[in-house]
Amino acid sequence: MSGLQIASGMSRIEKQFGIELGHLPKKERSRKTTEYEQFEASLRTESLRMSEFYEIFYCLENSIRRLVADIILESEGPSWWESSRIDEKRIKEPVAQRRKKEIDSGITPRSDKLIDYTTFGELSQIITDNWDLFETVFNSKVAVSNISNQLNLLRGPIAHCNPTDELEQERLNLAVRSWFRIMS
Repeated sequence: MSGLQIASGMSRIEKQFGIELGHLPKKERSRKTTEYEQFEASLRTESLRMSEFYEIFYCLENSIRRLVADIILESEGPSWWESSRIDEKRIKEPVAQRRKKEIDSGITPRSDKLIDYTTFGELSQIITDNWDLFETVFNSKVAVSNISNQLNLLRGPIAHCNPTDELEQERLNLAVRSWFRIMS
């Protein structure tokens, strides 16, 4: 039993200080980790923990984009983005500006699809603006708005590379579960 307690204690120390004490077989390091050893071990450890939350938002945001595009495409056809379903001032203009900024900067545009330039808040706006198309997907327009607002607040620190504490991580998990719960 004392061997297990020592191993457990060593694992806690490794995690807390971002070091390897050598009591377990050495893990294969990924290329990206070995390329950035100039960063503090604690920062690399924290980034690994935060990457899980980025992954959640990446999946959620892109699944919402697909849902929005699929539903409006079904209603309006291939030119759905140009339809009156997408608000000119609140959605189309900011999206066009983001895309132009990318093109003008000389970087590879992220996508040919304008929906991929929408923000999380804009996606929520498209859903609520077109509630007649989405009311069969979600059980409450108010819930879509409320949960989207909460997710957007939780998204900020993650998208801007700031750590979140356990309470905010729990809120994120609950908000994502709530999002899927309001889907009919």
